[in-house]
Amino acid sequence: MHVISVPVRHVDKSTPRTRIINLDLGSTPFAFAAGQAVNLGLHGSSLRKPYSIASAPWELARTATLQVLAQVEDSSSLDPHLELAQPGTLLDLEGPFGTFALPESDLPLLFVAGGTGIAPLRSMLIERMARPMHRPVALIYSARSPEEFAFRSELDALATAGRLTTHFTVTRDDAALWPGRRGRIDEALVQQALPSLGSLCLVCGPPTLVSDSRALLARLGVPAERILSEGY
Repeated sequence: MHVISVPVRHVDKSTPRTRIINLDLGSTPFAFAAGQAVNLGLHGSSLRKPYSIASAPWELARTATLQVLAQVEDSSSLDPHLELAQPGTLLDLEGPFGTFALPESDLPLLFVAGGTGIAPLRSMLIERMARPMHRPVALIYSARSPEEFAFRSELDALATAGRLTTHFTVTRDDAALWPGRRGRIDEALVQQALPSLGSLCLVCGPPTLVSDSRALLARLGVPAERILSEGY
C-alpha cells in the first residue's frame, strides 16, 4: 500500500483513555470509504499499527484533516509507538484498507459500538448524516464507565436534534451518579434499539461484543446479510 508522511495538526482529549489525533493532509490526495482504516506510526519507524478512521470522507474534503482515535495506556501516555505525537509530529500513514464500510443504502441503521469501536461507526454515522435521510438511525454504545464514551457531546447533539436515537450502557462503573443503563448488551437492549428487522446493522468492538451482538441480532430475526461487523 502507498505510504504518505503527514504532520499532526492537533491532539484532543476525547476520554480519560483515548485521544483524537488530527492529521493534516493538506493538499495530499486521499480517498477512503467511511469505515475503513489506516496503518499509522512515527515517521521513519518500522512499527505501524492499524487505526480505524473516525472522520467522514466529506469532513476530510472540507477540512483537509483526518481523525483517528488512539488508546491511552494506564500510565496516561499514548499507545507507545505514538508517544511523541503532538502538533507538528510527522507520522507515516499507509492505506486506506478494509472492507468494513458503509453501503450505499437508505435502509434504517443500527450501529453497535464497544469502546474504541465507535471510531469507524462515527465515520459512517457522520457520512450518513450528510445524505438526505428518510430512515431512522440508532446507536447502542457500550463502555466501561460513563467517562469513556468517545464523541459523547457530538452524539448527544445529534440525539437532541432528533437525528439519532442513542442507547448507552456502562459495564464496569459502580458510580451512583450514572443514571443510565448498566450491564452488557443483551437481547432486551437490542430489541429496544433496533429500528426494524429490515435494518442494516453495523457492529464494531471487542471480539466478544461483536459475536454476542451478531447472535442477538440473528435471534431477533435480522438476516445475516444485513449484519456487518469488525472486531479488534
